[in-house]
Amino acid sequence: MQFHQKQLDNGLQIIAETKPAAQSAAVGFFVRTGARDEQAGVSGVSHFLEHMAFKGDEEYSADDVNRIFDEVGASYNASTSEEVTFYYAAILPEYLDRTFDLLTRMMRPSLREDDFNMEKQVILEEIGMYEDMPGFAIYDATMATHFAGHPLGQSILGSTQSIEDLKVTEMLEYHQNRYGASNLILAASGNLEWDHLLELADKHCADWNKGTPGRTNFEAQPKPTTSWIHRPAMNQQHVMQMASAPASANPLRFAAEMAATIVGDDSSGRMHWELVETGFAETAEIGYNDYDGSGVWATYMCCAPDQVQDNLSRIQKLYEEFNREGPTEEEFEQARNKVASRIVLSSERPMGRLVALGGNWVYRNEYRSLSDDLETLKSLSIQDVRELLDVYPLAQTTSVGLGPLEG
Repeated sequence: MQFHQKQLDNGLQIIAETKPAAQSAAVGFFVRTGARDEQAGVSGVSHFLEHMAFKGDEEYSADDVNRIFDEVGASYNASTSEEVTFYYAAILPEYLDRTFDLLTRMMRPSLREDDFNMEKQVILEEIGMYEDMPGFAIYDATMATHFAGHPLGQSILGSTQSIEDLKVTEMLEYHQNRYGASNLILAASGNLEWDHLLELADKHCADWNKGTPGRTNFEAQPKPTTSWIHRPAMNQQHVMQMASAPASANPLRFAAEMAATIVGDDSSGRMHWELVETGFAETAEIGYNDYDGSGVWATYMCCAPDQVQDNLSRIQKLYEEFNREGPTEEEFEQARNKVASRIVLSSERPMGRLVALGGNWVYRNEYRSLSDDLETLKSLSIQDVRELLDVYPLAQTTSVGLGPLEG
């Protein structure tokens, strides 16, 4: 494998990890924009715009976009998060040119008003669907509570009201500012030629405007908060808790991944054995989420209403013990193997490498090979986890409940 990098005059960054022996290639655009970059009046526009990118440009319709992807046998999609919008396709190498042409058209969609009005109804249906999904609803509510007053607290989907009020002219302005070349990363991996990728980029992307990169960036300072959302028709109680953790550029993020695996892995973590295997809860896990400038420990539990308080006490006791004593040698090595397996298995496909490649560049402007990640993992020690916990202990600054309990 070989890494390549170049920046066009308009600011577009191009990165690739080429591997001639691979049987496929993957290519995508990472746009450094998401819910946190939206003004309150256009909440949800990033996700809505992601949908509109598939509606075509002046030459292609929505049907054309989907038809061409299908004709080349691509595995394609897009996603929007708090901070990044990602468009991608995994393909056979011989279809790179056609796929690249299509992806670049998607970065410059026509945003026709008829398509906009039609897709608005799809977005509104999606908001209603997710509001009926407890796992999503409680995540959205907990993020809004934990990051109150911070851009990360803004909803990815937006609200029914914000989407109903959104105008196509507002989306056009947002696209003009946030989808400029200097706010995009073109990434590719697998069986492709670097020089040819540059030729394609020069042909399709060199005339793009620079746009308005950057964002409001400061570390969140959440205040202890507890809230309960009463849903009397639900049979189970869902609880999510958040506390501060390392940001995406913090070297402690590696130890944080280990700590979350040891305590909160959904099949082998301490919480699983303490609450799920014993029948006290249906789900109990903790994850580590890193963002630009901030990070969180996110604890999630689902159980019978009459078990909630006892389970929260069990989790609190578990966290206090882990903060005080750290992991054992046995569970540390088990977690190291689990994380290593996850990294290696994902990296065996160009699509997996594309996600890692782009993610590292978006957040840290750095290239990390598979070997780099494995070497870092190998170098970690229990002392690293202890040092992490001194700064970012497992805790529950924010607690949100969703279900039949009133609080």
